[in-house]
Amino acid sequence: MPSEPPAAGPLIYDRTTGQQVQETVLGDTLLRLAYSWPCRWASEWILFRNYMVSRMLGHYADSRLSRRRIAPTIAQLGLDTSEFRDPVSSFRTFNDFFTRQLRPGARPFAADPASICSPADCRLLVYPWLGNGECVMVKGHSFTVAGLLGKRGEPYAQQFANGALAICRLCPADYHRYHYPAEGSTLDAWELDGRLHSVSPLALSLNIPIFDQNRRVVNLLALARFGPVAFVEVGAFGVAGIVQTHRQPEFERGQEKGFFRFGGSTIVLVFRLGTAVFDEDIVAHSAEGIETLVRCGERIGYAAG
Repeated sequence: MPSEPPAAGPLIYDRTTGQQVQETVLGDTLLRLAYSWPCRWASEWILFRNYMVSRMLGHYADSRLSRRRIAPTIAQLGLDTSEFRDPVSSFRTFNDFFTRQLRPGARPFAADPASICSPADCRLLVYPWLGNGECVMVKGHSFTVAGLLGKRGEPYAQQFANGALAICRLCPADYHRYHYPAEGSTLDAWELDGRLHSVSPLALSLNIPIFDQNRRVVNLLALARFGPVAFVEVGAFGVAGIVQTHRQPEFERGQEKGFFRFGGSTIVLVFRLGTAVFDEDIVAHSAEGIETLVRCGERIGYAAG
């Protein structure tokens, strides 16, 4: 296992340009210090194994004082403000900006109802087959579906054995509202308490157990053409809240499900065996441990059969 994270942000594959680009990691200095200095385990406990620091960051992001960080962040991350539904001047706090809505039509969903659509703007890794229900990651800590779903999810875990899985990693540059990938209904939902490790590439490179130990909201959805699918929202360092904006049992394709407050976050989708096929370019890059940059609503695969 490496003693410290890589010196720069990871290379990710941009489908739009067909090029690999280097990700800008916001908060790189703090995370590198936390995971690399000699007293690493003490810093991990202070920053990631309790909610104190994340709550403090959340309170700051909700304060008017945080407004001064909006313009520098937009510049640093190179965000396209023409996509924003509301003008930058209307954001009273950093969280207003972070949880921003986009103008209508900015994230169209693929028209084919057989498509698997990305639920969020994200960096995507896919695993077409889970041997014995285990996700063996090329880079990072491997985990099982049973661990991901937690004790409450034990009755459901077996049905996803040998299925397929997608890890949708959101970074601070992304639109942080997420949407249903297909029409359907909610069968069950529960929350799992846990740590708030960063989901940044710096943490993943050190094999930190994130997906089965961080705080999570688990949803068992019945999706048209796919059947039962696990939709897991993973909290991370700095995330002051996972907010559900849709609470009705029925939902439409592309309907907003919720949003993450300040911080990077992840959504994990788990499909049953023989129900989902991921697009070849994403599979090929994932096999090399390279994430694919996708937008909310973009096709990432299709229903099998």
